[in-house]
Amino acid sequence: MGLQFYKKGQGYYTRLSTAVGCGILAALGCYSLWNKLDAITPGETISEAAKTWLRAGIPAALFLVLSWVIFKVVNSVKFADFLIATEGEMKKVSWSTRKEIIGSTKIVIISVFLMAIILAAVDTGFSLLFHKMGILKVLS
Repeated sequence: MGLQFYKKGQGYYTRLSTAVGCGILAALGCYSLWNKLDAITPGETISEAAKTWLRAGIPAALFLVLSWVIFKVVNSVKFADFLIATEGEMKKVSWSTRKEIIGSTKIVIISVFLMAIILAAVDTGFSLLFHKMGILKVLS
């Protein structure tokens, strides 16, 4: 199958975003490995130049291998069909309008503030009640 795309043109955005996301994770992992390989200390068995080549070469080779694996997985028959079906279903979704989202957000924020006020009042009321009854001692 080589470097051919399975069902080229179908599920393009879903496959692209999946590949980019996996590529970012692979790049971050290789960058972390590059930082970890800084602990290699040149000595009798390894020179400074070899350390530089190892520190850069291992993460670069790993990134190339991971890129190839990502390409193969994203274009595998089962996974590509899943991503194509996912993109098809996402096109069927009825997305909320900006006005609906703003209205819903306002309701949530107001509800949270009201609940905070109510809970603070109940907490203060119980605290005063228990203090008056002598159940709680005031900490000095």
